[in-house]
Amino acid sequence: MTIVKKDKSTEEKILAAAKKIFVQQGMAGARMQDIADEAGINKALLHYYFKNKEQLFEVIFMEAAGRLFPRINEIFLSDQPLFEKIERFCSEYISIVLENPYLPLFVLNEINRDPDYFLGKVWKGRNVPKPEKFLAQIEQEVAKGTIRRISPLNLLMNLISMTIFPFVAKPMFQKNLGLDEWQFRATMEQRKKEIPKFIIDSIKK
Repeated sequence: MTIVKKDKSTEEKILAAAKKIFVQQGMAGARMQDIADEAGINKALLHYYFKNKEQLFEVIFMEAAGRLFPRINEIFLSDQPLFEKIERFCSEYISIVLENPYLPLFVLNEINRDPDYFLGKVWKGRNVPKPEKFLAQIEQEVAKGTIRRISPLNLLMNLISMTIFPFVAKPMFQKNLGLDEWQFRATMEQRKKEIPKFIIDSIKK
């Protein structure tokens, strides 16, 4: 039996193909044959590198999560003014998820299925969210009188939910509103500015 040595360039080709198929068809609709065809390899070789689509999806997800969560933490921990942090959060999150639209739904599904295992795997110490400074900053701005009194936790929840929900509900928006992929992406690009403006206008005095 001939053992084929795994090649880095082939693995990268597979990951690029899988990402494209997952974006187009979602986790449930993607097939290993589709990924193999997109990568220009046979299915047997694909299975040699990745035994199933779940393993393949996890590798892609962890790569995307490894870019997103540290950047969000960097925003939380920075010394930027509050309003700038709100603007950066929306811009950074939407930019990454536009290129990895499966992220929010996958996270929600996995958290509901086994929260301890999933979050332990994703956070791995370095990615644990650290919003404490951001929450304290909201309290400080309230005390200074620059923004109206608001629960820091509710403000954070508003910020997260307004950026995440459109991606989770993307199929509903596309079907009910007749949005194609380009229109949805254009709308999300607009939301990079619309969300922070809406939130800032609602809290500033």
